[in-house]
Amino acid sequence: MSVAFEVQGIGITDLAAEFGTPMYLYDGEEIRGRFANLRAELHDRLEVFYSLKANPNVSICSLLHTCGARAEVSSLTELVTARRAGVAPRDIIFLGPGKSRSEIEACVDEGIYAIVCESLGELELIDEVARERGVTAPVALRVNPSFSVKGSGLTMGGKPRQFGMDEEQLLKEHGLAARFPGVRLMGVQVYLGTRILGEETVAENTRRILELAERVGSTLEFGLEMVDIGGGLGIAYFDNEKDLDVAELARLVNPLIQEFAARHPETRMIMELGRFLTAASGTYVTRVRYTKTSMGEKFAVTDGGTNHHMAAVGIGSYVKRNFPIVALERLDEPADGPWNVTGPLCTPNDVVGKKAPLPDLRPGELVGVLRSGAYGPTASPVHFLSHGYPAEVLVDGGRAHLIRERDDVEVMLGRQRLFTHDAASTPA
Repeated sequence: MSVAFEVQGIGITDLAAEFGTPMYLYDGEEIRGRFANLRAELHDRLEVFYSLKANPNVSICSLLHTCGARAEVSSLTELVTARRAGVAPRDIIFLGPGKSRSEIEACVDEGIYAIVCESLGELELIDEVARERGVTAPVALRVNPSFSVKGSGLTMGGKPRQFGMDEEQLLKEHGLAARFPGVRLMGVQVYLGTRILGEETVAENTRRILELAERVGSTLEFGLEMVDIGGGLGIAYFDNEKDLDVAELARLVNPLIQEFAARHPETRMIMELGRFLTAASGTYVTRVRYTKTSMGEKFAVTDGGTNHHMAAVGIGSYVKRNFPIVALERLDEPADGPWNVTGPLCTPNDVVGKKAPLPDLRPGELVGVLRSGAYGPTASPVHFLSHGYPAEVLVDGGRAHLIRERDDVEVMLGRQRLFTHDAASTPA
């Protein structure tokens, strides 16, 4: 008998029968264990803030909150999600280069710990909103440093970017802290890159960011209530990649945190993590509808594709490489040959697996894209061809829970309004 994929003892065949396909399936124990391992190794002064952009489902946020994670949000909906998940305002920071007035107003009204400001124009707006309310808004400055990261899958700083304020420009803004009476400058945030898989790279980034924070605080004359070192810890998706060694990471980073903490005993130190906490927990589950050959290549056409899993086409990468893909009900069977695993979309780009080594696929069986718990449906064009959002299922405590219903036709059409033309008024 073939070995089938399961989550906490529940077989994939039963899960697919109960919840349908396509679906995103999350293992709550994987999330708990990953967070616990990280927390056990990292210096206790370094707080972990969950980046909701990786997976903004309220149940995932709630699960991580119960583990001890704080929240980093980047939209009004993410802010509300974090609050509904139980995260206290003092444990929420809000960042993003294009905050709206309503988002800034919500941050001030909620009394969150810090608004991470990314431009002088934004600082003016925060000051205006705070003074209208007769309060002082806590603001951390996002700095685009002069140095850049090495070994990052996607570089976010050290180059011309829409993110943050250039280090050289910012350090010339003497008297900035006194210029805006509605604002209290209280921290520095730097995010250099994402998908970092080198422990030494993370440590070097941390060292340089902590030095930069001290330089900015000293030059602009404000106290460092918080320093956010970003994060960007990656996980391995592709051949020739390996996961970070958390113990080795801690060995290199913890002394830096300890030294900084000794100089700044009252400063909160923050690491933002999204992908690292949730990616390994998730599986994108699809069902094969048809198999065929085309010009000598094998194709498995499934009921879900890049409309739900845009990351699988290599967004952020110059070279398309497959996420790990398996035949979920035949994990132990050898590969029959290379298969192109595609979805139902009317575009040749709808390929989630190109020449993936899989057993001889058959219509009706289940295929899974592993390590898919981050940047899944919310980072994908779920409305393309009006297929809608997939179901999301969390297995926790040995039980499966539907944490997002799939979109149906009425959901997809529910916000549209039919305009009917009056034939009599239509020009001939």
